Amino acid sequence: MEGSQQMRIRVVLVDDHKVVRDGLRVLLAEQHDLEVVGEADHGREALRVVAETETDVVVMDFSMPELNGVEATRRIVGQHPRTRVVALSMYHDRKLIGEMLRVGALGFVSKECVTATLVSAIRSAHDGVVYVAPDLIERYGDVFLVPPGAALDPEQSVLSPREQEVLQLVAEGRTTKEIAGRLEISAKTVDTHRQNIMKKLNMRTVAELTKYAVRERITPLDP
Repeated sequence: MEGSQQMRIRVVLVDDHKVVRDGLRVLLAEQHDLEVVGEADHGREALRVVAETETDVVVMDFSMPELNGVEATRRIVGQHPRTRVVALSMYHDRKLIGEMLRVGALGFVSKECVTATLVSAIRSAHDGVVYVAPDLIERYGDVFLVPPGAALDPEQSVLSPREQEVLQLVAEGRTTKEIAGRLEISAKTVDTHRQNIMKKLNMRTVAELTKYAVRERITPLDP
């Protein structure tokens, strides 16, 4: 029993704003049972950090460049089943919260109330228990009735995870060559994904794709 009390929950912080990560680090440093073992400023970097550390809980922002929180969470949960994810966001978006829940997040905290709720969310997620900040339950209680890991709605699964990844990079202005390098696929495959995305969404221009990506919170770009 004494040994288990001394074990710390190993936490990775993922947010594209350093000032936010610094604040979270200070907050968690005050807890005897929590230890920040890594940080990342976007989802793709988070995948690397989690793979290189024995991470228990990832505190994951929703909206980030390169790879958003939904897709990063999907991969982390799939590749590291013992690692839990707590979603952290300034957005009060029913659909986005639902998507994070469906890809396996076990905690949901609003940045508005992070000081009062994040520590509880991390501890609960580590124990495999879903924790939802009170302010989010009050606003979106019905969303959390969906079991973690449940299948996506048809509307939410129009694009495959890879297509959403390509869409985000296209919307952020990455060239075909840059996308191919980041995803370690051929330029031809990138072009094929882009064509499929446009066909599925019935869009013809990059401008239309960008507006869609911003509206659906696939990218954090400002409208």
